[in-house]
Amino acid sequence: MLAPALIGFTTAFALILAIGAQNAFVLRQGLLRQHVFWLCLFCAASDALLITAGVVGFGVIVAQFPSLPVVMALGGAAFLFAYGAMRFWAAWKGDYALTLAGKSASLGVTLATAAAFTWLNPHVYLDTLGLIGAISTDFTAPREKLAFGIGAVTSSFVFFFSLGYGARLLAPVMQSARAWQVLDVIIGVVMWALALKLLA
Repeated sequence: MLAPALIGFTTAFALILAIGAQNAFVLRQGLLRQHVFWLCLFCAASDALLITAGVVGFGVIVAQFPSLPVVMALGGAAFLFAYGAMRFWAAWKGDYALTLAGKSASLGVTLATAAAFTWLNPHVYLDTLGLIGAISTDFTAPREKLAFGIGAVTSSFVFFFSLGYGARLLAPVMQSARAWQVLDVIIGVVMWALALKLLA
């Protein structure tokens, strides 16, 4: 039971670790120290739902809708372009008084943005429903498959809460408007690069 759980944990952790739109958003929110718990819980729970679906075989259903990835890619790219533009605009304006005071969007807006980053990202489905689901087929015994799924889900919770709460370690560096400008430019570049990748 331990071996499948470890494989599930390391597989999911390696897939989530890549810098993406969702991770950049969690990092930024963690630096603001606003709605961190609920954001991390939402992201981890969303991953848990998708991982569970992948392990039980939902990937087969997704494969029956070949146009779905294209629709998701277009919607995801549009959202990433818009959010990237918002970050570039914020960096251009340079008005970080509220940010430096630790103010952010409401919890509802924060979770809605996280939902868009999560559910409009085709790579999330590829990683969870596709790759993790495919790897889980190596385990035919129900107990082993369950252990693999639990390991993968645990990995998601460990990663997002570590990222969200670990971001505060960078807080001393983020005490100036210039630092936030640099971060927003970097996030904007990441968003647009991911959008172009989706369209490609």
